[in-house]
Amino acid sequence: MLFCDLVGSTELSGRHDPEDLRELLRRYHDAMTAVVERYGGYVANYLGDGILAYFGWPRAEEDEAVQAIRAGLAAVAAAKELSLHVHIGIASGTVVVGDLDGAGRRQAGAVAGETPNLAARLEALAGPDQVVIGGLTRQLVGTSFILDDLGPQQLKGIAEPVRVWQVLAERSVESRFDTRAGRLTRFIGREHEVALLVDRFERAAAGEGQTVLLSGEAGIGKSRIVRQLYERLSWTSYTRLRFQCSPSHTESALYPVIRHLEHAAGFHPDDERETRLDKLEALLRQAVEDVTESAALLAP
Repeated sequence: MLFCDLVGSTELSGRHDPEDLRELLRRYHDAMTAVVERYGGYVANYLGDGILAYFGWPRAEEDEAVQAIRAGLAAVAAAKELSLHVHIGIASGTVVVGDLDGAGRRQAGAVAGETPNLAARLEALAGPDQVVIGGLTRQLVGTSFILDDLGPQQLKGIAEPVRVWQVLAERSVESRFDTRAGRLTRFIGREHEVALLVDRFERAAAGEGQTVLLSGEAGIGKSRIVRQLYERLSWTSYTRLRFQCSPSHTESALYPVIRHLEHAAGFHPDDERETRLDKLEALLRQAVEDVTESAALLAP
């Protein structure tokens, strides 16, 4: 659950004509809504200049916590483009969602539980342009993001101190499984499928070219089977190229290639453009002679 609030709304009302302020707030709401929806979220309510969004309802996905944080970081960037600043709190937990009727009004998708209150308290704790998350969210996202541990915090209305983290940036990883080290359940079954992949690899290694298409519904374990293949091949040397698509980046046809190059070159979120270019040239130098021309084709 994501709670986003505008920084300095009172000051804005003093600096803008009411009609201009209304237009600015409309653009702000439109931008925040677009960000939430881009990452699979649902805008449940507009609370003045605040926005409450759900991830995992009305459609459940396997990575709602990651998508919520991505939306939070994107919301900060979108607000800056409007010369505005927001602070965002994200909390995870069990809630009950349903329509409420009462006092002659109807609220669709109303939520009951402690999670929205925690998200609001985390938002109040966050500074301008900051995204702050709670413990369960931290557990769910693994090592997907670079975090700053803010330690236990006493939050209004919550008896015990809550440990919180500030999200600094998304971490460059080769696969989402890399972010779940130590949290994967024991692999059971699928021995036939894994043995078939190992057999096809051995044939390819012997000079008999092979292509395997592993397909199926989302969530049935295709990526986990491929991971098992990697583990079974630990006894031999091979070159692995892994490209992973994301439903959050359908607007970028080259997204898997870009992420692969970023990971292979060792890009860091804080790297300057010159540093990234140097790393990209160092990566290309391993394969091509004319590094300058090749880097010019790939660098933005």
